[in-house]
Amino acid sequence: MKKLPILSLLLVVVTGSIVSCSDVKREPSRNYMPDMWQSRAYETYAPHKNLEDSQIHYTNMPVSGTIKRGEIFPFPLKRDGVGDSSNYIGSKQIVNPLPMPDTLRLKESERLYLIHCGICHGTKLDGNGPLYKDGSGPYAAKPATLVGDAKYENMPEGQMFYSITYGKNLMGPYGSQLSTTQRWQIIHYIKSKQAKSVPKTDTAAPDSTATAAK
Repeated sequence: MKKLPILSLLLVVVTGSIVSCSDVKREPSRNYMPDMWQSRAYETYAPHKNLEDSQIHYTNMPVSGTIKRGEIFPFPLKRDGVGDSSNYIGSKQIVNPLPMPDTLRLKESERLYLIHCGICHGTKLDGNGPLYKDGSGPYAAKPATLVGDAKYENMPEGQMFYSITYGKNLMGPYGSQLSTTQRWQIIHYIKSKQAKSVPKTDTAAPDSTATAAK
């Protein structure tokens, strides 16, 4: 007779455990204040007028003079204001702080380029990525030709970094998607491709004997 209460108790415990472990919800949950329970998504470093004009005064920009944890090679120039280009011009003087990578690290730079830049500028850096696709793609304007255009082949590394970080013309900023190290890595990859496209000139000295004979 004593075994019956014990078995009944075990049955209750086991049944309660099964019910409590079940992930089946009979009723949907209710949020008393959904705006506080599920925060709205805002892109980092992107302007949002509704936030700037509100009492929050949040601009999505890092506090001036601060560097995020793990950041190396911080860029000293801020984004130019409307109608100003002084920092864009000044960025010409900034050199790539990373040494030229070896073959293995250059492969990683290529990977980063293909992920973030190839869709516009193309795998061959000719501005013919999938978005343009010889003019038949969804993007009507041809992106910059990084290899084959003297304007971009002669562009200093610092100015490239400025453009990648803050955006330029129709290209958006990539400061939130890529770390400073990754941005400099991509620039190394672009410059390596540009260097290969420059034709080698014959710098051999003229034959003085043949010149004298003439």
